[in-house]
Parts: sequence; structure tokens; C-alpha cells
Amino acid sequence: MMKTVLFACVHNAGRSQIAAAFFNAMADPSTVCALSAGTEPAERVHPAVVEAMREVGIDLSHVKPRLLTPELTAGVHMLVTMGCGEACPIVPGPRREDWPLSDPQGQPLEQVRAIRDEIQERVRKLIAAEGWDQSKRG
Repeated sequence: MMKTVLFACVHNAGRSQIAAAFFNAMADPSTVCALSAGTEPAERVHPAVVEAMREVGIDLSHVKPRLLTPELTAGVHMLVTMGCGEACPIVPGPRREDWPLSDPQGQPLEQVRAIRDEIQERVRKLIAAEGWDQSKRG
């Protein structure tokens, strides 16, 4: 059965977009996929985030932040919130983790790269811990 991991933050314009993009690039797509959403979605993904992800071969320029809705969270296997504290969405049901990450909004590109790299490492560890690696196929 297909599992879904939901990465959520407030604006869905940085951390959760980075995490979902890395997750979908690294995890076995036949068993699991990632979505991202926010409680107060921004107009667009932060330009520095788009740039930092372009550097690692992932294009987020056409991705639009989306609202976290009950419909979106229905059937989600796991919720990962991104260091948003009190503003984090509360979703009953799925297993939940919080990753205390800095918000890349308004940060210089070097800082956004550091956040990107930390998220990539956390996503890699999550996929490995759950056995969702592409290498486990077949």
C-alpha cells in the first residue's frame, strides 16, 4: 500500500518544499510519496530556495505553495512539521515528527544552502530508517 508523508510549515514556501522535493527524489516511488503544504501559504516559493534547489538539480520554480486542508491530510502516514512552533498544524492521526529548522525566508543564499543541506540529510535518514530507499526495490 502506498504511503504518504506530509511535510508542513506555515508558508509552504521553503522548508517543506525542500523536504518534499528531496523526499520524492530519493524515496522509492512505488511505496511512498511526499506532499507539502502550509497553514498560511505564501504566493510563491522563496526565490533563494528556488536558487538553492536549482544548484542540486531540483526545479521548484513552477511549484505553488498550497493550503494544508483536512482533505490533504486524510490518509497521511506521517506528518513532519518544520520548526514552526505554535503555528505548526495539528493533524490528528498520523505519526508526527518535528524538525526544528530555521526559516529560509529573507536569509542570504549561503544560509539557505545550509538549511537545504540539513533538510536533505534529515530526509535521507528518515527514508533509510523507514526502509523507503530506492535501492531496496526488486
